[in-house]
Amino acid sequence: MASPGVIDDSIVPDGQDDSTLVVKPEDQYGNSDSNSNSDAEKGQVVQDPDPLDWDNDPHNPYNWPAWKKALTIFTLATMGLTISIATSISSSSVNLLELEFGVSRTVALLPLTLYVVALGIGPVLGGPLSETIGRYPVIMGGMTIGALFTLGAGFVHNFGALCFLRFLTGFFWAPVLANAPGSLSETFMPKSRGPVSALFILTPFLGPGLGPVIGSFVSVEKGWRWTEWTMLFFSALSIGLGCTIGETFHPILKRRLAKKRGIELPPLPPMSQRVKTFAVVAAIRPVKMLFTEPIVSFICLYVAIDFGTLFSFFGGVPYTFGTVYHFTTEQSGLVFISIVIGCVIGLATIMACEILLYRKQIPKYPPHRVPPEHRLYPAMFGSFGLPLGLFWFAWTAREDVSWASPAAAIIPFAWGNFLARYGFAGVFPLFTIQMYTTLGIHWASSLLGFIALALIPIPWVLFKFGPRIRAKSKFETHKYE
Repeated sequence: MASPGVIDDSIVPDGQDDSTLVVKPEDQYGNSDSNSNSDAEKGQVVQDPDPLDWDNDPHNPYNWPAWKKALTIFTLATMGLTISIATSISSSSVNLLELEFGVSRTVALLPLTLYVVALGIGPVLGGPLSETIGRYPVIMGGMTIGALFTLGAGFVHNFGALCFLRFLTGFFWAPVLANAPGSLSETFMPKSRGPVSALFILTPFLGPGLGPVIGSFVSVEKGWRWTEWTMLFFSALSIGLGCTIGETFHPILKRRLAKKRGIELPPLPPMSQRVKTFAVVAAIRPVKMLFTEPIVSFICLYVAIDFGTLFSFFGGVPYTFGTVYHFTTEQSGLVFISIVIGCVIGLATIMACEILLYRKQIPKYPPHRVPPEHRLYPAMFGSFGLPLGLFWFAWTAREDVSWASPAAAIIPFAWGNFLARYGFAGVFPLFTIQMYTTLGIHWASSLLGFIALALIPIPWVLFKFGPRIRAKSKFETHKYE
């Protein structure tokens, strides 16, 4: 028997790098998902039967009453909407930042850019930290600290400080988005997890579309600082709702319950070992997987470019409709409702794929062993929506064609983006205006369309060859046979 927190060499598969298989201290007292692989498959030491009767205990989030689960979904969705609105609400006040701080248009986009870049960095630390201290402290702590930085951004009179505060806001809010799906998976059994996840995913996708709509009216009527005050109101609502929910991470809940009942717990590993484990999980392993695992590499590339293209619209749409159709700031902001419509259609598509395609695969495999490639159906369909919408937008945005046509073209693009998807997203707006000015609206949008066209094969190739690629992974993967 291996000592607590240490893997027994006899259960590490041949050829497996044991440094990649790290047992989290909390996992010594129960898995976070009762439907996951067996302990032996995951490289953990098999424990005696659980004396807590966890599967039937009311403290188990799977056994929470329906109202508590619904409140959890609503709270996490509200937080997701708040954080995603903040990605784009400032896009309509770029010209106001130019005037107040005397900076160029490209520099004025930095507060937006740095916030989005921080959303990509924050989960690197926030994700592993949540599995050490629990998801609830990370979610509530991140939401509260981010709100304080938002407050500071509204009062600041120095452009550098504004950029810094926006970055910190994104950094602390990012783990909320990263941990919310985990909380939902710990609250809902697999059979009901798909529709619930789709409902949650909708809100972070609605935010980038709603942000410019809200920001265009707020900034014109009240000034750019009110975009920060608006986000403060949203974050206050999110924090208030957060006070009504609780921890969902199973290992943390099990340890608390065991202490309450006086059950002896295995000791935690030394602090030095826990710090090393945290460093491996937070930094070393993700980078290693990014460059050595083809599935991870291509999905990250696909999502990054899709998301980056979406964010290029925050500069491209106001430029296009302002230049070609002479729209005001408020009118250009309203065009982004097309993104909201596309996301709603995307949600309906995901639900249809879940019911008509994915669930039909369940009887063909052992319980909880449906290969993950069958989750790619929405992305496969959506891969065609991206280039369709971009080329449509590119070649109908001209004075002799109604503004309604390029506005409608954003819908299939948003639909495809919703079915697919932060580093690229942050930097795309910085060169969008220069690209549209230099290449013209038609070819700038077409360039993005050609990139989307080149990405179409990725989900289809992963669907076809995914099992073969996973079999060659150097990391331990879920067994679907």
